Amino acid sequence: MIPTGLTHLVLRIGGPPIRTYDGATDLRGHRLGHAVVGGARAAYHVREPSGVAASVGVVLRPGASEVLLGVPESALAGHHTPLELLVGQGAVDALLCRLHACTGATRRLALVEQWLVARSLGREPALHPVLADALSVSKHRVERVRGMVEASGLSHRHWIALFRHSTGLLPREWLRLRRVAHAIELASQPSLGWADVAAASGFADQAHLANTFRAVAGVAPSEWRRRADPATPNHVPILG
Repeated sequence: MIPTGLTHLVLRIGGPPIRTYDGATDLRGHRLGHAVVGGARAAYHVREPSGVAASVGVVLRPGASEVLLGVPESALAGHHTPLELLVGQGAVDALLCRLHACTGATRRLALVEQWLVARSLGREPALHPVLADALSVSKHRVERVRGMVEASGLSHRHWIALFRHSTGLLPREWLRLRRVAHAIELASQPSLGWADVAAASGFADQAHLANTFRAVAGVAPSEWRRRADPATPNHVPILG
């Protein structure tokens, strides 16, 4: 699973519990249950396929977890947290029961959306305005941490603390993920060479892209291009 830099909520409807692994060589893994919050992370993790079980997934924008789940992104970053630890076992059991009773992806997604909206009522947005401005910049635009700090008007220390609180990542980690995401988007065009992808996505050269890509995704760019499905470019199957 190549990281997106965002917090994810996953609800598995039936089937085995969600299980993650500490890399491709971890044979035991971690059993997490059927409702899990995956915090933002700077590098890949390994997850067991869901098989035939249906799932509903939600991507949370920066600042949303504090409003919806009661904790900032910084408390969730880098690991997976069973949802019941954040909202209570009763709330999770009730939500999963309602999802089991639903049929069809559209109805299930609408149900989860209603559940989240209900949790947000009466709660103030948690994202600082200057941070909202910085995060809204297109990923096609190459940014630097120094420029982001200067544009915010805050001190460097205050900016770093604010950024990490609401995203779970350091600014340099977040920017690196954006460059990798842009590279993945460009590399979906097989005719585009890696040197051109590197230049267009803000890397110094092809070697810089390759080293960063391997650290973030766990595979070399060329291996990703061979193995990833264009429909799900952030999912790379581990070949046995």
